[in-house]
Amino acid sequence: MRKTIVPFLSFCLMIFLTGCSSAPLNLEIAKDDVMNYYDSGKYDSELDNVVKHAESKFNSIQPGDSTVVIFDVDETILSSYDFERELDFGYVMPLWDKFILEAKEPAIKQTKSLYDLLVKRGFKIIFLTGRKNDQYNATYKNLINDGFTKFDTLIVRQPPEYDLTALKYKSLQRTELTNRGYKIAGTVGDQYSDLDGPYHGIQVKIPNYLYIIK
Repeated sequence: MRKTIVPFLSFCLMIFLTGCSSAPLNLEIAKDDVMNYYDSGKYDSELDNVVKHAESKFNSIQPGDSTVVIFDVDETILSSYDFERELDFGYVMPLWDKFILEAKEPAIKQTKSLYDLLVKRGFKIIFLTGRKNDQYNATYKNLINDGFTKFDTLIVRQPPEYDLTALKYKSLQRTELTNRGYKIAGTVGDQYSDLDGPYHGIQVKIPNYLYIIK
């Protein structure tokens, strides 16, 4: 799933690196800052505001039969924060793959609320993730167990797509969905690669200070 990961760097550059143009922030300090931001409630407060603004935008749209909102999965509707913290914010692919197959990631309550609102208002929902095809069943199970029971489809990477960047892969998928007749009202994701490219509609950027995917 993760083609290019830059842990903490985005967090440092966006929040903590002000006034430190000549040297980067010490990694251990960055980790502590990330944990404090998440654990203090500041992350939840930021996400509350993001989702509130998104709800206002989507409420201005009257959905039709083919109007869809596309959600990413990891750090958008499912949280791996506790798992990432246990690994000291490192990335070990076999452990990550095992974690996904356990299908126990908790839902992010704010984006679950946004999902519930959109379903209630008649928007179709599609989950578009960079996870691979052999993780489809576990991802589907995790979604259902966390209450995401109404959606049109879950899209995962197929083998020919493994080497595509996230931006290219998701752009191609949205283009294909549009060609099939869907009208994309918005995209919700924690990475700019979830949102950029053609056919994105309203762009809802979910905060993520754990990693970057390009």
